[in-house]
Amino acid sequence: MLERNMEKMSEQEQKQEGTREEIKETGSLKLEGDKERHKIQLLTIIGEIEGHEALSGNAKATKYEHLLPKLAEAEDNEEIEGVLILLNTLGGDVEAGLAIAEMIASLSKPTVSLVLGGSHSIGGPLAVSADYSFIVPSGTMIVHPVRTNGMFIGVYQSYKNIERTQDRITGFIAEHSKISQKRLEELMLDPTQLVKDVGTMLEGEDAVREGLIDEVGGISQAMQKLREMIDERRGN
Repeated sequence: MLERNMEKMSEQEQKQEGTREEIKETGSLKLEGDKERHKIQLLTIIGEIEGHEALSGNAKATKYEHLLPKLAEAEDNEEIEGVLILLNTLGGDVEAGLAIAEMIASLSKPTVSLVLGGSHSIGGPLAVSADYSFIVPSGTMIVHPVRTNGMFIGVYQSYKNIERTQDRITGFIAEHSKISQKRLEELMLDPTQLVKDVGTMLEGEDAVREGLIDEVGGISQAMQKLREMIDERRGN
């Protein structure tokens, strides 16, 4: 009997260790604690969105090569019924951010996002990519024109490429939220809000009023909404 208990404890410890490692490496976790056994995949998008180049070891970063497989797994795994995305990001690589946003938007299962702290720059498309979005009252979203790092060739073609990239971002946000592309561009080019740049910072209520985010709320409201969406999908 003692041998069996020790074996059982060992399996439990291994499972706990695996869970801890998954949180450490990918910021993801499967939630299934409520009485009706809604099986939810939790994903976190924090720090800077890392692209093809690795960031400094001291920087908090979300790696798109970690998130994309987790999203594919959530779509393919019949046991996972919904996805909850927690965001607190300064933005980062445009291509990586849009890749993650498109992946979230294309999931067939219910998705809910919650902005905690902030979801700036390319964090905008990530926040609105879910079926329903929340932001905490003190949360912020900064929208601004596309920026470039490093050498920039000052020719017409470079300008057009940046313009097209910006159109991809504003078009995605407008398609997946209630704000129009024209209004979003107006907020991006506002010279009165940011000290060293043009753009606009929207706090919780402002983001909802502008139609960027669906509702002000926290983790309780986000979880409840996702459970309701799962029940609706089940046909309950």
